[in-house]
Amino acid sequence: MIKILFETHHLYYLPNFEPIINELKKRGNYDVNISMPQYINESEKVLFQSACKLLKLNIISSQDEESRIEKIISSKFDVIIVGNVGQLNKIVSKSTIAVMVYHGIGLKQSYYKDIDDRINIRAVESKSRLNKLIEQGQKNLALTGFTKLDPLYLSSEKEDHHLKSELGINNDLPIILYAPTFYPTSFENIYQELEFISSEYNILIKLHNFSWFQSRYSYQSNLATKIALKNENIHLLPSNVFNIIPYYKISDVLISDISSTIFEFLPLNRPIIQVECLKLRLRHRIFNKRFKRKLDLNRMQELDFVYKVESPSELHRCIVFSSDHPEEMSKLREEAHDYYLLNNNGKSSIMLIEEIEKSLA
Repeated sequence: MIKILFETHHLYYLPNFEPIINELKKRGNYDVNISMPQYINESEKVLFQSACKLLKLNIISSQDEESRIEKIISSKFDVIIVGNVGQLNKIVSKSTIAVMVYHGIGLKQSYYKDIDDRINIRAVESKSRLNKLIEQGQKNLALTGFTKLDPLYLSSEKEDHHLKSELGINNDLPIILYAPTFYPTSFENIYQELEFISSEYNILIKLHNFSWFQSRYSYQSNLATKIALKNENIHLLPSNVFNIIPYYKISDVLISDISSTIFEFLPLNRPIIQVECLKLRLRHRIFNKRFKRKLDLNRMQELDFVYKVESPSELHRCIVFSSDHPEEMSKLREEAHDYYLLNNNGKSSIMLIEEIEKSLA
């Protein structure tokens, strides 16, 4: 049996790993384990453990971080798969194959900076991104696609109907999915617009993991809870819903800001609205260049397949138009799909495992 460990720093990395885990289990010759650092928020760890039990995974944990790392080292894993560099160098042995499946494909520079020479295979989601990483001198790259999206290429009307019922959606109004990032976020600037718009549309709100589990951003989940309680057609996905993929499938329009969701929604070829009115911290408003260095500005300027909203007052009009005319940017979205993602019909996990097996041979 080949011993594999998934090292996940946060609950929201799991959707990237789950399709790989399922494919490994199908093959049958893998002993699949998972672990999370001990210093992660306790509530998040509880949800992580519940999710892993459903996946029937062996969880490696301990009372403190030092002994957890010792357990991992003594287990002598053949392969360790990570979502960021994190603790990588502390947990790999010389013979371990280290694999990076980066947790996001959004508009932040961290994608290019969170890297380490110890990584043997880095999964890359598109040819365009592969070329940029090669230009930067990065090595050990594997063009596989984005594993998180594999389930998005499989449709099930029965599952979609069940999901709507679970949410309490019992009307025929279009469904608008709002999925902002935690910082810089558009949420504070548009939440009142969402309340107004909810008289004509169902609004699903999927907050970032940090909006629930990091005290600095928890005001976002507190505010979202209040508006969901006040408005019948606003549905806030709770903290234990860490996988957004099923909710893409039932949504007619996506609203986001600088989140990876802008790219993740592309396989469905449905309208995408990018809200550009972001709430910045005071130091980033004063020292704007410092903030801009955190963003992939070139990639932001390339986005020609989204409706851009610069002011909250523009949001309603944009939603009405895009939901009434979903075909309007269809060709641009198709082209964007093949540029920002790999057109492999949901086989990213298979392609990645094939790369791992080549390294093991």
